[in-house]
Amino acid sequence: MNTVTMKFGGTSVGSEGAIRNLVGIVKEASATQRVVVVVSAMSTVTDTLIESVKMAAKGDKWEYTNLSAKLKDKHEDIIKHMVKDGKDREQVLLAINKLLAQHLELCQAIQVLGDVTPRIMDAVVSLGERLSSPIVAAVLRQNGVNAQAVDASKLLRTDDNFQSAHPLWDESQNNVNKHLLPLIDSGVIPVITGFIGGTHNGIYTTLGRGGSDFSAAIFAAMVNSDDFIIWTDVDGVMTTDPRIDPRAKVLPYLSYTEVGEMAFYGAKVLHPKTVQPIISRGIPIYVRNTFNPAHPGTRIGKEMKPSEGIIKAVTSIHKISMLTVSGSGMLGVPGIAGRAFLATARAGASILMISQASSEQSFCYTVTDNQADLVKQTVEAELAQEIAQHNVDGISITEDIVILTAVGAGMRGTPGVAGRVFTVMGNNDINVLAIAQGSSECSISFIIPEVDLKRAVIALHELALAGNGG
Repeated sequence: MNTVTMKFGGTSVGSEGAIRNLVGIVKEASATQRVVVVVSAMSTVTDTLIESVKMAAKGDKWEYTNLSAKLKDKHEDIIKHMVKDGKDREQVLLAINKLLAQHLELCQAIQVLGDVTPRIMDAVVSLGERLSSPIVAAVLRQNGVNAQAVDASKLLRTDDNFQSAHPLWDESQNNVNKHLLPLIDSGVIPVITGFIGGTHNGIYTTLGRGGSDFSAAIFAAMVNSDDFIIWTDVDGVMTTDPRIDPRAKVLPYLSYTEVGEMAFYGAKVLHPKTVQPIISRGIPIYVRNTFNPAHPGTRIGKEMKPSEGIIKAVTSIHKISMLTVSGSGMLGVPGIAGRAFLATARAGASILMISQASSEQSFCYTVTDNQADLVKQTVEAELAQEIAQHNVDGISITEDIVILTAVGAGMRGTPGVAGRVFTVMGNNDINVLAIAQGSSECSISFIIPEVDLKRAVIALHELALAGNGG
């Protein structure tokens, strides 16, 4: 019998109507195949938990207590409306109240300390998924589905890099083989907490914001799913952000490489790491709409399929800054770029895009806005001698910019694609500050002023629509 792993995002478990849709989807699928369900926290819950931590750190007991009460009301309302009186309701209410009591205890500890460690933050934000999983499982049971809540911290072993933990693959696979697969084989549908894992000592970790997609992909791979479906609140992966250009269309097919580029460069439908566990297994990924389950959505697979147009999609990343390292004395001097990048890593920043002049007298790269000042200071300290000797003029920061990326397998090996894209930018008077093309050859990225974003997206999107029925 086939196995399908389904991940339901926050909006897909965030209301009675959404959970009813989830039940219908799972019941239909379970009639013909084995089903594994992975759930996010209910919509807005993670944000509420984070806000409660901030209030606790400020010593505002009234506010974090009020936020905890709101969480209690939100979850209890779902239970009381969707789980009938009886033992199941009593047990799930008991479980929810126990978790919310832990929330208050953690907030009280934060208030006493006046500070929040990454470990405590993970303990708090992991509560969102731990609250939603038993509720979804109980509602499924009420509707004749043999479901059981499963805490991912018992399965997904990670290191102790709190707030952005890394999975320990072999140990996690062993846990899945020992505990999860027998449960599935017995006919139970597990409802697993997304986003979270656990250390060897059983301490909760999280995989980073948006990590529910990633953890669901890990479970899909480890149970050797035939399909992996991400249920969300849109019909699929779109040609661009419809808030910028309402003409955006759903893409029926993308390759792993294309969707990876899109996710990294700003597409919000998938977490950038989602495809990593899936690629080696060749499992098809589907992005579909919980609120419109009849729509086929977007299929994601191995094969690169060029579209009829020049590009398939346009994405963008906001709130970034560009650091430029320049100096006539850099010409022919080895190691300066490498040292700058290592210093950037020491500052805890990820580099989103790199561009270097052919003269070797300057290079630039981007980091998020909130990291830019620290990165600048760290790189200046690393290159202090070169700056003192005037081989490097210094490090400058350019703000109020965005990365705009055109994605499409048709770029690979097709002459003139870059020229067409550059011509569109020039014809629309877009001020391009830097350009980079990835080794995958299926994306071209531009750094442009933020004020030019909408105009640039609409112009490039014309090329995507030309090959997608536009």
